[in-house]
Amino acid sequence: MHLIEVIKNSVLITGLVMVMMIFLEYINIISKGHSLEKLRDRPFLQILISALLGLIPGCGGGFIVVSLYAHNMVSFGALLAMMIATVGDEAFVMLAMIPGTSLYLFMGLLILAIVSGWITDKVIRRVPRPFGPDHFSIHSEEFNAHGHIRVWEGIGKNFNPPGRHRIVLLLGLALFFVCIVFGFLSHEHIQVSGHEHEHAAESMFSEKWMNMIFAGFSLVTLVFTLFSSDHFIEEHIWNHIVKHHFIKIFLWTLGALLVLEVALHYVDLQSWMYDRFWLMLLVAVIVGLIPESGPHILFISLYATGTIPLSILLANSIVQEGHAGLPLLAETKKGFVIAKALKVVIAVITAYCIQFIYSL
Repeated sequence: MHLIEVIKNSVLITGLVMVMMIFLEYINIISKGHSLEKLRDRPFLQILISALLGLIPGCGGGFIVVSLYAHNMVSFGALLAMMIATVGDEAFVMLAMIPGTSLYLFMGLLILAIVSGWITDKVIRRVPRPFGPDHFSIHSEEFNAHGHIRVWEGIGKNFNPPGRHRIVLLLGLALFFVCIVFGFLSHEHIQVSGHEHEHAAESMFSEKWMNMIFAGFSLVTLVFTLFSSDHFIEEHIWNHIVKHHFIKIFLWTLGALLVLEVALHYVDLQSWMYDRFWLMLLVAVIVGLIPESGPHILFISLYATGTIPLSILLANSIVQEGHAGLPLLAETKKGFVIAKALKVVIAVITAYCIQFIYSL
């Protein structure tokens, strides 16, 4: 992969991440998500719902579970289930780079999260609970006089005159849609040890079909952006997603791919990694402790090139939770440390078992 391919990959991945984040922001606000108080007396349902919320790409589902835990509405096991199931913004990158594998990975994380949450609630009875502010991010401006969510406006009002951020978003989405449909962002597969590594299985998860699906998401998101209210565009899309995520995701992705390009060119990285399983596992776990989206993209890239086994990517995915751990760290440092420690133990055991099975 040469520099132009690295840049094209970075643009494609960042664009897909942004489109999916914007699309889910629309879904999140429109659906609101009420009636969660019914979970109080149903511990297994708490774990199941929390794990499913964690499975939602991005950090929104994780923030909801942290808020529920902070207000004594879900158990510590449910919180742990969310933290295992979620991989934060990296979920979007996985879907863009390794769509077929990512779906199996998410399913494995979901099962592991539910089992771990259930066992944790049976073993750990008392964990300090915080009493902090609500983290739900639906603003009062979203509601009309009748108390209903108001996201859409007429095109006439939205373009009289159009805001500059709306114009930038529309042009960006339209350009990205055209680039995907006409193959301008298509890229070569990475050569590893003389063999071509496919980013996805030759099926409905192939690169071609997944790009068409993402093109559809881009088109739907573009239409949503045409009709969205000015408040929604400014606060939820521009301030919440574009300003906070776009540059960071692009730079982390570009940096990770550049590091791999140089490493694969000068070092037989694949053999080195496979011969040092425990060292790579240690690094994956340590990086996973960072409550931040970005550093973990490196392990997705390493797996996409066939440089590390699935067990290492899974271990990193179990320990990390993107930004979802930040509000928990702010609310209860002890709870955060306990949850992270449990995840490290679960990650090491799971990775070792998978590696042992593959070695048979």
